[in-house]
Amino acid sequence: MTYAALKAFEGLPAATAGVGKDLVNVPMIRHWCEAMGDTDPAYEGPDAIAPPTMLQAWTMGGLSGHQGRSGAYDELFALLDGAGYTSVVATDCEQEYLRPLRPGDAITFDAVIESVSERKTTKLGTGHFVTTRMDVRADGELAGTHRFRILKYAPAARAGLAVGQARKQQARRPRPVVNRDNAGFWEGVREHRLLIQRCEACGTLRFPWLPGCGACASQDWSTVEASGEGTVFSYVVMHHPSFPAFDPPYAVGLIELAEGVRIISNVVGVPYDKVRIGMPVRLEFLRVDEELELPVFRAGDGAALGGATGVAAGREG
Repeated sequence: MTYAALKAFEGLPAATAGVGKDLVNVPMIRHWCEAMGDTDPAYEGPDAIAPPTMLQAWTMGGLSGHQGRSGAYDELFALLDGAGYTSVVATDCEQEYLRPLRPGDAITFDAVIESVSERKTTKLGTGHFVTTRMDVRADGELAGTHRFRILKYAPAARAGLAVGQARKQQARRPRPVVNRDNAGFWEGVREHRLLIQRCEACGTLRFPWLPGCGACASQDWSTVEASGEGTVFSYVVMHHPSFPAFDPPYAVGLIELAEGVRIISNVVGVPYDKVRIGMPVRLEFLRVDEELELPVFRAGDGAALGGATGVAAGREG
């Protein structure tokens, strides 16, 4: 199989004339909001709209399967399977919202195979990234686009214990996914500043970074710099699974900042089994390799209780 054979599928339809199995409806909106903990008033009442992030939900086939999938899509996957790339993992998605969806809207969609990457080698194995773009319409009007990227790959062979240990020592932390919605946060991290979004319309602070305010739906925002003070609101101790570049067990905390928002990060400066809810912590930045720094939180009495336990920092999401 040549890369040219895969490249030939770019631009071909992945799905045509797809029809959403349900009209946009209030029960599905309510269930989504309850699951996500989203109490935005825009999703209730006579003028309610659907949460924009539900865009893909209205196109899903459910347990009975997808509708309208093209022959080209099946042929591409058969070609990859035949070349040994039999495993699949979803990697990321991007959505763009062009008009609100409202109860009663009839959903139709088409999808295209937008790109097939050259062969890539990842920690999971070697394979090709396949990106599809779906155009979602409401009563015939374009409402949004959804790009979905997967990796079709051949799993890497399991190495022996000694080789595995060497890989762990050499492995780098996973890179954060930086996009136009959170780029400002990571710029702040590079400057050793923890930035929180503030809605310009109602003043509500929010974290993680989002394109719109969950309280009033305004898309106008500025930032405030966190003081760095916080407490452990909750935490877990990770024992499994083992992953290159991480050394379990370690503590991952949900940190409540003095400003009132919460962030998921690592608690350092104390052994993992000494972390406690309510423990005061202070922001610092941990350089994990030559390219990446992450915000972590050091317990105030960490020097007395033990050394740092550097682990992966993330964001609440």
